[in-house]
Amino acid sequence: MHMGGGVVKIRILILLMLALFLLGCSSNVNTNVKLKVFHAGSLTEPMKAFKRAFEEKHPNVEVQTEAAGSAATIRKVTELGRKADVIATADYTLIQKMMYPEFANWTIMFAKNQIVLAYRNDSRYADEINSQNWYEILKRPDVRFGFSNPNDDPCGYRSLMAIQLAELYYNDPTIFDELVAKNSNLRFSEDNGSYVLRMPSSERIEINKSKIMIRSMEMELIHLVESGELDYFFIYKSVAKQHGFNFVELPVEIDLSSPDYAELYSKVKVVLANGIEVTGKPIVYGITIPKNAENRELAVEFVKLVISEEGQEILRELGQEPLVPPRADTAVPSLKAMVEVS
Repeated sequence: MHMGGGVVKIRILILLMLALFLLGCSSNVNTNVKLKVFHAGSLTEPMKAFKRAFEEKHPNVEVQTEAAGSAATIRKVTELGRKADVIATADYTLIQKMMYPEFANWTIMFAKNQIVLAYRNDSRYADEINSQNWYEILKRPDVRFGFSNPNDDPCGYRSLMAIQLAELYYNDPTIFDELVAKNSNLRFSEDNGSYVLRMPSSERIEINKSKIMIRSMEMELIHLVESGELDYFFIYKSVAKQHGFNFVELPVEIDLSSPDYAELYSKVKVVLANGIEVTGKPIVYGITIPKNAENRELAVEFVKLVISEEGQEILRELGQEPLVPPRADTAVPSLKAMVEVS
């Protein structure tokens, strides 16, 4: 009997050890992996939807999203030494210009957009403004408008490009001067048929704050308009729709939306304070996985979601047009079935 009791005790001990082992394995499986996604501010609402969809498919993964202007987003990795698993920007060329070859080596272009002028129901002269007189309304002394910092955010330099292109479209060489140059130290100079604006450092941007307001990314202007501090701001159409703003659709010749006007758009250039030159072109968003991503396999799955039919439908539902098919600037073996290489 004594021997039998010892055997029982040993068996119980073995079972307890096995249970603890299995519990340890189970807790490891359920430990959340944190997938870090740094993205353009204008992708805030789509990224919330992508996060929900991805976490449903991968219950052990927590997608951590972080928004900023696209250039500022990239600098977190290239200058501040932070690690991200996915980078998504509102201008795909910034990935190429700021991350190649040290930090990334491919970009997938996945969405489009256009610049609009957004406002509230009770913004000054909201009942008058339209696609032909918007710049005259903005000139009025009691009207305040805003755009994001071109050094940090593509929406900022695209807003200034649109205003400069307006001079060509409306055949009025005073539009940019009256709206921006007279109220800041930002101005285009003509150079062999092109127009070039050289940005001062962000600390040296001078603006008349009673007329213009600038913030690091376009999303930071939203509450200024909602609170009545601003009447109008230049923003992407998708963001205006997501937040319920009224907006003026600018003529296609100046809203940076159409490949048909790529040659016209290219007449305007902005040289950022860090020396990077951006040329006017149709708005196309880009996504990549940095070389030092800590969760590469999951990052690939996240990018697959963004560029999939499901991801494209998410974008459409949020007022943003996907690029179909998505295009890559070089072959990406893990994603080659889903993209066109151009």
